[in-house]
Amino acid sequence: MQTVPANEINDAAPTALSHLIGQRSVVDQVKVALDAANQDNLPFPSTLAVGPAGCGKTQVAKVIAQEMGADFHEVLGQAIANAADFNALLLGAKDRDVVLIDEAHELEREYQTSLFLAIDQKRIFLQGVRSGRAPQSIPLADFTLLLATTDEFRLLQPLRDRMKLALRFEFYTEQELAELLRQRSRALKWKVADRIYHRIAQRSRGVPRLALRLLQACRRVCRSEGEQTIAVAHLERACQLEQIDALGLGPPEQAYLGILADGTSRLNVIASRLGLPARTVSEVYEPYLLRAGLIVKDDDSMRQLTAEGREHLSNSRKNGV
Repeated sequence: MQTVPANEINDAAPTALSHLIGQRSVVDQVKVALDAANQDNLPFPSTLAVGPAGCGKTQVAKVIAQEMGADFHEVLGQAIANAADFNALLLGAKDRDVVLIDEAHELEREYQTSLFLAIDQKRIFLQGVRSGRAPQSIPLADFTLLLATTDEFRLLQPLRDRMKLALRFEFYTEQELAELLRQRSRALKWKVADRIYHRIAQRSRGVPRLALRLLQACRRVCRSEGEQTIAVAHLERACQLEQIDALGLGPPEQAYLGILADGTSRLNVIASRLGLPARTVSEVYEPYLLRAGLIVKDDDSMRQLTAEGREHLSNSRKNGV
């Protein structure tokens, strides 16, 4: 019987440390900690994972659980809305389980405080119902706590200090992204023209999540046309549908560059012309434009195009983007 290729990109997510691509410093730290934990028959140490969104923090947490042979519990920081949610998360974990709180900086301060007390004493404290009544405490299992964040300084200092391991994630190189895409395609038994991998990597801003999403979009176009092999034409059509250019810029970023083509401008003026809040523009769209060297800010916070930005805008217009 012919094997039918898997349809979803996440069907072939890595489950072992040796399968991870990129983040070599993180992988080396995790390997040492795993070896030590196994030698001493201890849980993996409590860990803070810091870095850009989409660069593998959650994936590494899942791999740690797999390598430890432990159950994995995942929750978003903003999903912990009350004491019952918080207590249920910690009390539901067994010895050696891995508990990941993603976007941990979104945790309310009171729960961050309760968390570092729980780490210190391996107990959770329940406030007495009646005024003046001493709080009860319940022992916790010896589990691993992983905190993932894109903004570590919104976590309380005492909580950060109690993390025994700090994993710092970075953006991927284009070579690493191409290798990751090639690995995932082979695992899924997808047929892909080899030159597509680097073209996708160029459009992915150093973020694996974006690269994998674009590869999935390419396959969607490919299958919609009844084809089996993902070709350059499918990538071009996917980019057209997603409205992204050769650097992976979407319509808001393209419009941003177009505004600066008229001359330097202030953030509030750009945001007004885009019809977006200034904070959204500065926190969502500008970081990559700055990192890619397409724009600069002067001492008066005026935004302007760089030579690279003008060249990219000119090429995009020539190509009809």
